[in-house]
Formats: sequence, C-alpha cells, structure tokens
Amino acid sequence: MRIATWNVNSITARLPRLLAWLESSGTDVLCLQETKCTAEQFPADALREAGYESAVNATGRWNGVALISRAGLSDVVMGLPDGPVYETAQEPRAISATCGPVRLWSVYVPNGREVAHEHYAYKLRWLEALRKAVAADAAGPNPFAVLGDFNVAPTDEDVWDPALFEGATHVTPAEREALAALREEGLSDVMPRPLKYDRPYTFWDYRELRFPKNKGMRIDLVYGNAPFTAAVRDSYVDREERKGKGASDHAPVVVDLDL
Repeated sequence: MRIATWNVNSITARLPRLLAWLESSGTDVLCLQETKCTAEQFPADALREAGYESAVNATGRWNGVALISRAGLSDVVMGLPDGPVYETAQEPRAISATCGPVRLWSVYVPNGREVAHEHYAYKLRWLEALRKAVAADAAGPNPFAVLGDFNVAPTDEDVWDPALFEGATHVTPAEREALAALREEGLSDVMPRPLKYDRPYTFWDYRELRFPKNKGMRIDLVYGNAPFTAAVRDSYVDREERKGKGASDHAPVVVDLDL
C-alpha cells in the first residue's frame, strides 16, 4: 500500500500535475493540504474519474485539507475535535478517515507567522489539541498515522541553515517540544535515520532560487504508531515533483507499507 502527503498549494492550480502524479506514482491514499478552495470547488469528479474517493474539509482562502483514496474511505471526521479557534472560527486544518486497513489524519498545522504573533500561540494550542485528539488511535492495535504539513522542522538537521532561522518560527524549542509530545503518544517519524538521502527537505520557498540551491526545510512529516511503522518498507521525498513550471513549493512525501 502506498500512502503519501502533499501540500499542493492550491489544488486548482495543481490539478493537472496532481492527476499525472497519481497515475505515475501508483499512490493509493493521498493526504492533501492547502487546497485553497471551498468544498464545492474541490475537483472530486476529476479525482473520481481517476479512481479516487474524496473527503474534504475546506472553506476557501488559504487553508483546506483532504483525503483521497482508492483503498476505501470511511468514518470521516471533519476538523480537530476541541480544536482552538482563530479569529472566531475553527479553521479547516484537519480531516481523518479510515482507508482500507489504516486510519489516517491529514493535517495542516498553523504557520505561526512570528513568535510574538497571536498566530504562534494559536499554533501551539493547535498542536496540543492534535496530541489529545490522536492519543487513543495512536495507542491502539491498528495501523494509524498523522501526515501533513506540520510547519515545524523537528531538528536543526531539517533546516538548510539553522542560524538564519534563529528566533523565528518553525524551529523554536516550544514548537519542537510540541512535536515531541505528539510522538510521546506512541508515534514515530517514519523517515529513516540515518537519513536515506542527503538533506531530504520537503519545502523550498519560491524566492531566491531556493530549490535549485537546495535551501529547504523538512516540515512535511509522517508520524505513525507501532503497527504502522512496523509495516513501513520505504519512505522518501519525491523531489522530481517539485521541479518544473507550475510546481507546488512542497514535494510529496511517500510511504510504502506491507499490509
């Protein structure tokens, strides 16, 4: 079974590339983030023609998450239970479903903007709510994983130049401690250590030729429980999909499971 996560940075803009990638990669289940569309605008018909069911939590603007699957899609939960609100509303940043033998969450963690900004405090509250929401499934006997754009680089190794990010979001001790607390619920990072590839970043800013210079960050993560990680046979970042005209600024992260 092949499962992936991808911040597509607008599914409307990326749809031709997405459909081509699904066909070439043979992905069974894909967690999407930053769809930037309403649920009504989501291209469920085009994905259905390609053989995928869709579950979408999106209201437009800058957020939006989805799960698409050709391995089954049931028990869908929209949003983060007891999640915090920002500017009077709970943003569409989480969705979960059972896809065949696995239970999956697709999450788009708030960016945080700046350490002194209210969005940063909101980010920490959101991560704590996520920890509480997944605790039972993470400790359960069935394969379970949380995938998505976490907007946190777990270690200095996951940033192209840690010194440039000093004092900024994505690398602060509080954010990394929140990720550690999530892992303490029985989840593990499925990217192999030592790293199979040199600097397997998942995000490169469009500016300043960051991608050709490989000045990136690893912020798109897959955290699985023990039954999930025991089934992992390979995991990698599909850098090729970050290349060329019309690419997202994130690359897909792919996990192969023997289930």
